[in-house]
Amino acid sequence: MSTQYSCDAIIIGGGPAGCAAAAVLAGHGLKALVLEREKFPRYHIGESLLPFNFYPLKRVGLLDKMRNSAFVHKHSVQFVSPSGKASQPFHFATRYSADVAQTWQVLRSEFDQMLMDNAREKGAEVREEITVSDLIQQAGRTLGVVAETKTGDRLEFRAPVTLDCSGREAVASVRNHWRVRDPQLNKVAVWTYYRGARRDPGLDAGATTVAYVPEKGWFWYIPQHEDMISVGVVAEGKYLTRDGVKDPQAIFHREVEQNAWIKEHLASGAPAAPYRITSEYSYRSRYGAADGLVLAGDAFGFLDPVFSSGVMFALKSGVLAGDAIAGAIKAADFSAAQFAAYTGTMREGMENMRKLVYAFYDQAFSFRALTNRYPEMAGEVTDCLSGDVNKDFSKLYAAVAEFASVPEPLPYGQPWLRAEAEPQPA
Repeated sequence: MSTQYSCDAIIIGGGPAGCAAAAVLAGHGLKALVLEREKFPRYHIGESLLPFNFYPLKRVGLLDKMRNSAFVHKHSVQFVSPSGKASQPFHFATRYSADVAQTWQVLRSEFDQMLMDNAREKGAEVREEITVSDLIQQAGRTLGVVAETKTGDRLEFRAPVTLDCSGREAVASVRNHWRVRDPQLNKVAVWTYYRGARRDPGLDAGATTVAYVPEKGWFWYIPQHEDMISVGVVAEGKYLTRDGVKDPQAIFHREVEQNAWIKEHLASGAPAAPYRITSEYSYRSRYGAADGLVLAGDAFGFLDPVFSSGVMFALKSGVLAGDAIAGAIKAADFSAAQFAAYTGTMREGMENMRKLVYAFYDQAFSFRALTNRYPEMAGEVTDCLSGDVNKDFSKLYAAVAEFASVPEPLPYGQPWLRAEAEPQPA
């Protein structure tokens, strides 16, 4: 096994969180090494950006490339009842300036490649097809990683700090038994892609549509470039597999019949990709940082995708973690406590969005009922749906509590302060 010590920070994973962090660290004049197990471009789900992706995209210098891309412009989100009746779209321009209000529906293989290329252009080193197999730890502190190339060579990388952006693989939390599932958000998704399906007219042609099915399940309907639509259904597994149906294609087409809007919009198109299925359960790492270790993106936590928050949290956490690591390097302090502000910001944002997700799945709640009773809450809902998640939403959730149960915050994601307590397996 050969050893390399040539970087300031090791980043596990070259997705949005990892490449955003790498670009930020390079901007600080630091040497960041990204270790990515796959060869890009590669397929990934999670294709709808939120308006507040504007700020991390601006920070890493990608706005011009996004504006010159073929990605579909997204100006709004709407909700559709099973009968096919659509809500008034939540238009982002009612709350934000034009540059923030217009975002994008992306093809992740192209978008993630752009982020990786950008990290390299900024000066980060990115190695693909190399899999991190273990963390190097001593007395509770992470000193680096062990990784294996596609040819079987085992390499040891060491740095003062390691940033885990390994996605749902969650290298650090899985190996340390830190991953804790959300007690109620345990859904299954079935999806595919259509070509030639219907789009709404005008400004809403690129809108994300969330269309309800019975049992508080829902479809996503995301217009993409090259005349493609990403469309999938999310619900409890016992609902989707009722009557013994387990074939993804059969599940999908049965559920299409449960929402008139989805059925009508797909009628003019044709399936153009395989049918996929996955568990979309939500989880959080018991700890978001430890001595010499920081977690970001889905490695920090994954939240039910109903409001398309995944890429927003990935980019936001990547930028914030990059700055936090730069601060740690400047202070020569890589203790868990050094990253408390970072983990606090991420926990607050995820909890604010999580409360809205819980409300969505509550049978007694609807956005229409909320905004009919409290019209002034429409702006607060738009803010949360747009990714402006680190603000005081106490008035919003006081109103929501009149319709639905509002969950207590999960006590997870804070730094592991070893002097206080030993971590327990989840």
